[in-house]
Parts: sequence; structure tokens; C-alpha cells
Amino acid sequence: MQADPSIDFTQPTVPQLHEWLRGAIIRGELPPAARLSETEIGNRLGVSRQPVREAFIRLTAEGLTEVRPQRGTYVSPISLSAVLSARLIREAVESDLVRMLAGTADDALLDRLDAEIDQQRAAVARQDVAGFVALDDRFHRLLAEAAGHEAVWQVLEGLKSQMNRLRHISARTFDIGKLIAQHQAIVQGLRARDPAQAEAAMRRHLRELLIDMPEITSAHPEIFAP
Repeated sequence: MQADPSIDFTQPTVPQLHEWLRGAIIRGELPPAARLSETEIGNRLGVSRQPVREAFIRLTAEGLTEVRPQRGTYVSPISLSAVLSARLIREAVESDLVRMLAGTADDALLDRLDAEIDQQRAAVARQDVAGFVALDDRFHRLLAEAAGHEAVWQVLEGLKSQMNRLRHISARTFDIGKLIAQHQAIVQGLRARDPAQAEAAMRRHLRELLIDMPEITSAHPEIFAP
């Protein structure tokens, strides 16, 4: 798992613990079926069990952990139904967003999107999968912000925890250069001021996970739930 966080005791502890554990689960550093110990984590970070327990409760509410009676708290399997629902919602919402942007995207936005893609290439070159996924998210968030709907991205972010877990596996398994090419196609649609082209590119991009999913689930059936 990623290095222990430096807890800022001048700030609420529970959100910091939650964010650290949530990120480790989504990146796959804490895999499905891993047992989480309040005592162990508390001792590692120098905090009491109570804030760790509260962080566990938040993770369980998100579907990232589950409590097994008389056994403890474990990382949940990846919910395929949640993945498919989040992907469908993202496609519907983000396709509309790029249609809006196609008529308003200015050179400053297009240049920034090009720069984001350059950073994605750099992450791939240094084999930084987690970094690439974070940049991928930032690219999509930028589109939402540019369309004037940053709040929509915040809603999407809350829906896609299970999808993000699968995205990390996919990025480690397949050539992620194809995702960069798909980002380029989205930007090309915006640059052409063509709403239909931009929308079609976004839909192709967000359907890529459907292509990758069967191979991943076949190779690792033990980490998935319906």
C-alpha cells in the first residue's frame, strides 16, 4: 500500500483516513477480500481506533468495504452492476457536455486540453498508471468545468468508485495509449466546432471499458461481484 499519510492533527482526522484508505482500495493497493484492522491502522498512524472505525463506516457506505459478522471489515469485491451503471451515466452526461463545448471552446481551452494530453503521454512513458488515471480524471473534470458544470463532475465522482477500481486494473492490463488517442479525438471534435464529432468521440471513449471488461473479469473472477 502507498506510504502512510502524514496526518495533520490540526484538521479533522476521519476525512484524512477515509481519503487515504479509499485511494488505496480504488488503486488496488488494498485488493478485494483484504482484511482491514482498526488496531493495526490506528497504531501505524498514531491515532485511536475511533476515527479509523468512522472511516471504515464511510467506506462501507460507499460499497468499498463490508463488515463480516464476528470476522471484521474486508475490502469488498468490485460490483459489476455499479460499474455498468456509472459508465452509462457518464456516457449520457459527458456526451452532452462536449456537445455544449463544441460551440464555445476557445483556443485557450484547446491549448490546455492539448497540454493535459502531453502530461498523459509523459505518465505513460514513465509507466505511472496511477498518475495516468488521475490525469484522465482531470481531463474529464476540465471538460465539465469548461462547460460550466463543475457540480456535475462532483456528482459523477461520487458515483464512480467501483468504475475507478476497474479502470486501474484495465490501465495496468491494456495499452493505455489508446485512451490518449481517444482523448485526442475528443479535442479534435471540439477544435472542429463539430458537436456530433465530439459526442461520438466521447461515446467511443467511454465504451472502451465495455471492451476491456470481459477479459478482466474472466482472468480475475474472484475479485468481482454481480
